[in-house]
Amino acid sequence: MDENSQQTLPAIDVEMIDTKRLMTMIPHRYPFLLVDRLVDVRRDHSAIGIKNITVNENFFQGHFPGHPVMPGVLIVESMAQTAAALVIETLGAERGIPIVYFMSIDNAKFRKPVTPGDCLRIHITKDRRRGNVWRFNGVAKVDGVTVAEALFTAMIMEDVKPAP
Repeated sequence: MDENSQQTLPAIDVEMIDTKRLMTMIPHRYPFLLVDRLVDVRRDHSAIGIKNITVNENFFQGHFPGHPVMPGVLIVESMAQTAAALVIETLGAERGIPIVYFMSIDNAKFRKPVTPGDCLRIHITKDRRRGNVWRFNGVAKVDGVTVAEALFTAMIMEDVKPAP
């Protein structure tokens, strides 16, 4: 991002959302909580999710023994969880924890493997919103290098809530 485009971004509304608060916003729990925290949250615009990848992640037991690589579908899921938290921060936590369903995943590309020791930075930007349907651009980076990207659409199910 160049200096000019940086200046056109909305101001940061929330510097950081930690894991404890994140768990009040989305229904995911270990071992399927794939975001550790959010930073640089701009309501109704963008957020960056952070996922520190460790060798202890349960998916490394089978993907792949002796050569651990984070599955690409889980990188896309981490994008979706980051986007879900952005939606809740935008709409207000008083609406409760919603169930969010993927509607589409388009143009998913996986550029480089993500391995133990990597810090995955998940850049999410809202593309558009129509009612309960939200569309996002996601770009996952490690050390500033793009490792995955996708355009995805999700629907918030207002009338469906996860079990407590």
